[in-house]
This record gives sequence, C-alpha cells and structure tokens, in this order.
Amino acid sequence: MTANFSLFFAFYLLTPLLPIYLHETFGATKDVIGLVLSGYTITALLFRPFSGYFVDSFPRKTVLLIAYTAFAIFFAGYLAASTLLLFTIVRTLHGGPFGALTVANSTVAIDVLPSSRRNEGIGYYGLSNNLAMAVSPSFAIYLYSQTHNFELLFWLALAIATFGLAVDATVTLEQRQVLNNKKTISLDRFFLKRGWLLGINMVFFGFCFGVLSNYLAIYGKQVMGITGGTGTWFLLCAMGLMLSRLQGGKALRQGRLSHNAAEGMLISLVGYTLFVSCPNMIGYYGSALLIGLGNGHMWPAFQNMMISMAHHNERGTANSTILIAWDIGMGLGVLLGGIIAETLGYTTAFWTVAAVNAIGVALYFVRTQGFFLANRLS
Repeated sequence: MTANFSLFFAFYLLTPLLPIYLHETFGATKDVIGLVLSGYTITALLFRPFSGYFVDSFPRKTVLLIAYTAFAIFFAGYLAASTLLLFTIVRTLHGGPFGALTVANSTVAIDVLPSSRRNEGIGYYGLSNNLAMAVSPSFAIYLYSQTHNFELLFWLALAIATFGLAVDATVTLEQRQVLNNKKTISLDRFFLKRGWLLGINMVFFGFCFGVLSNYLAIYGKQVMGITGGTGTWFLLCAMGLMLSRLQGGKALRQGRLSHNAAEGMLISLVGYTLFVSCPNMIGYYGSALLIGLGNGHMWPAFQNMMISMAHHNERGTANSTILIAWDIGMGLGVLLGGIIAETLGYTTAFWTVAAVNAIGVALYFVRTQGFFLANRLS
C-alpha cells in the first residue's frame, strides 16, 4: 500500500497541471494537449496484456521491481525534454512502465492477502490510490501557485517514485511455482476472455474519468473562473472514495459484488450530471464527493468480479484486463475530450461525459450484471 501510494502520488502530482504546463511552456492548443496526454494512456494500454503475461509467467517480485525502476527513471526525462516533440516522446513512453507497474503491484497485493479477506482487502488496498489522489493534486497545485516552478514538481515526482521502489524492494512473497506455459501462447494469456463484457463496460466509466481528471483544471479556470479549486475538488473526490471503501467493506466481505458495482455507478451518474448541469460551487464540489463515492464502490467491485472469473494462476491477466479496459476509456476520454472541447467547448465535452456514463450504467443493468452472475467461477 505504501509503494502504491508513492506510485500514484507521483502520478497525480503532474496530472492536473500538465495541460497548463503544455499550454504555458509550449503554447499547445486544446486538441494538441489531448493528443500529447493520450499517448501515456495508449502506451500503458499496449503494455497491460504483456504485463499480465509476465506477472503470471515469471517471479512477480522481479517483474515488479523492474517495472518500478523504469517508472521512476522516466520522471527524469521530463526535466530533459526541451521541446514539445521530446516531451511527447517521453510522456508517451512513460505509460509503458506505468501500465506494467500497476498490474504487478496489485497482483502482488492479492498474493499477500489471505483468501478469506481478499474481496475486502482489495477494497482497502485501493485506499492508497485514494489517499494519493486526496493529497497529491492539492499539494502540487499549492506548490505551483507558490513557486511557478514545474521543474521542482518533476524532481519531487522522481524522488517519491524512487522511495516507492525502495519500499517495494522489502516486500516478502512466498515461493510460488511458475507454470511452464511454453506450449502455446494464445489470447487467454494476455486478456481474460471470460471477462470481456466487464471490460467493455469499464471502458465507458474510464472515458468519463479521463475527461474529468485531465480537463478539470482548465474547465474550472476558463469556464467557472475558479483558479484554486482543483486541489479541493480532488480532495473531496478522494474523501468520497475513502468513505465508500469503509462503507462498502461489509458488502465486499459478504461477496455482494454486483450490488456494490450497481450502487457505485448510479451514484457516479448523479455526480457527473450534477457537475455539468450546475456550473456553480455547489455543483462543482458536490459532484466531487459523489463521483468519488460512486467510483469507490464500483472499482473494487469490478476488480473483484474480474478476479472471481479467473483461476489463481490468471490473477495477473485478470488485473491487466480490467486495467486495459480502464486505460482504453481514459485514453479515449483524453483524446476525444480535447477534440470536443476545441470544437464545441468544455460544457459540451462534459455533457458528453454524462451521456457516456448513462450508457455504461444501462449496459450494466441490461447485460453485464447477468453475464457476471452466470459466468463467475466457483
């Protein structure tokens, strides 16, 4: 959890400010910003299937440490990128180790959890992401407002990622027999085919958060005239995420996964609709709490649903599958969100988010929930 907190602290330290950095430093337009930032997610997406394969086929701690080392080193690349092209290359390549690391870290976390507490434990493990989301954007925005120094943020992200690497190096895993799977390499080794519909459903929700998390700061500044509210928004969102984990722990412990997922996505739908339909302080900050509360119920439920459809030697593949789906959605959100904002404005972009979220909710109740109940393993 500590290493995962460091990973996401370093990630969220830059996420809300990179659009501003690209605009102020390189004069990038909205659609160009979308293209540059989407490269990170696309590369992470491309690495996910292979990450699951390597995590399931080789010693997991070794894979974890290699991925974490590469993830930390790439932060130094931002310091060296003096042109928009170089920055784009570094940012795009950085998505690779991020994709591998998130799969490896969460799979190792599942390995060290006792099976009787796994559903609940994964929910609490996710709190480390939420705590990072609560602290990191607020801290980054405050630090930038005081120093206007992006290099300082890059150095800080590098130092925190290095700390996380050192922490993960102390993790002790029981000896696990690595299966010899050299006979055939099929799609099953890279993507959990049994969970395909859960993955498609998750794409819709990833799209929504991709648009929101990347364009929130610019939307607040240009549309609502809020210059210092992004950090508070992320703080409230993270509070909702943490409350949901504590509130939903009992349901996860009882195995009520589909119930938790349904409750979470409905709450999120209200939050996304409130965000765009009420362009005032109440709508802005109220949506943060609701979206956090909803995602906090939905995410561990979907992750556990995917894992419950996998055999024990497919945990890495199951983790990579749910993350692949989220990455596809996030990448589409960053890319299409920038294009929509450039041509039709940010308000239209966020109405699109509410509509996409509603489609995802409808798909879950019409098809995905029944699909999961019929196909999960004993």
